[in-house]
Amino acid sequence: MLKIQDIEKAHSRIERYVTETPILSSTLLNTWLGHEIFFKAECMQKIGAFKARGACNVISWLAENGVKPIRVIANSSGNHAQAVAWAAAQFDIPATIYMPAYSSKIKIQATASYGAQIELGADRNKTDASVKKASEEMGVYWIPPFNHHQVIAGQGTAIYEALRRVDRLDAVAAPCGGGGLLSGTLVATHALSPGTKVLGVEPLNANDAAQSLRMNVIQKLAAVPDTLADGAMTMAVGDITVEYLKLLDELYEVEESKIIYWTQWLTHLLKLHIEPTSAMSMDGVCRWLKGQKTKKRVLVILSGGNIDQENQLKLWHENCLDHIPRL
Repeated sequence: MLKIQDIEKAHSRIERYVTETPILSSTLLNTWLGHEIFFKAECMQKIGAFKARGACNVISWLAENGVKPIRVIANSSGNHAQAVAWAAAQFDIPATIYMPAYSSKIKIQATASYGAQIELGADRNKTDASVKKASEEMGVYWIPPFNHHQVIAGQGTAIYEALRRVDRLDAVAAPCGGGGLLSGTLVATHALSPGTKVLGVEPLNANDAAQSLRMNVIQKLAAVPDTLADGAMTMAVGDITVEYLKLLDELYEVEESKIIYWTQWLTHLLKLHIEPTSAMSMDGVCRWLKGQKTKKRVLVILSGGNIDQENQLKLWHENCLDHIPRL
């Protein structure tokens, strides 16, 4: 498994390309909850999501080892697609991204704007089969969205930065899609702040990780999940990431109504453009805090901020701001 030195090397590789995103808080939210909550704003990262870190680290790592692919490829429904397209452009390498046709239109458009060739498939299974076939071509390098050691190391640089700026954290929380962000977060947190709990959060409607941990074997969803947290629509976690997920202190499953509630409130309180995938972590944080008897300091990784018009309309169809957050 990865060590903190792998995260440190990744940080050194990518720091000139990515943004060291700010850490924010809301005095009002802290007053309401009675605890200190910090937010690592990866929604302000390059391409609008933490995924830039992992993709950039893989290509930087390849260059460091004297490897320059004739093309990089990736399969993704959104933020990883943009990340690989952006990272490949930094190193002047062509990129082809395989995306399901149901992917967010704004994420498809953004991926193309970074110069990548887009190949749309009918569904996730089709795109996964296409990218696997393309990876067999000579000189092509496949950058998977989470199940890759250097992707994980890159994602771990987000909490690595945060832990150097905020001390005495009782817990950190991050969303779970394929598990890459949480895997990197676990490595860095266990090394730099071993007393800090690591909390994972995923949609109840896309709870393949929770099912996998309960069954002690990777479970794949039978169909594309119906969730607004499109950054966590992964059909199954990876054989690499699942081993890290077993180390989580808690993994919470969140209903859609709570995802909507916290997306509205964090958007309002932090004045940021926040994806539902990011915001759902707050439900897990509140559930953890309910069991605590003393004031706690918690950091939440806001994983991204890319939302298309269709999902925006769903998110704001009803007003949730009449109900103040309480534990």
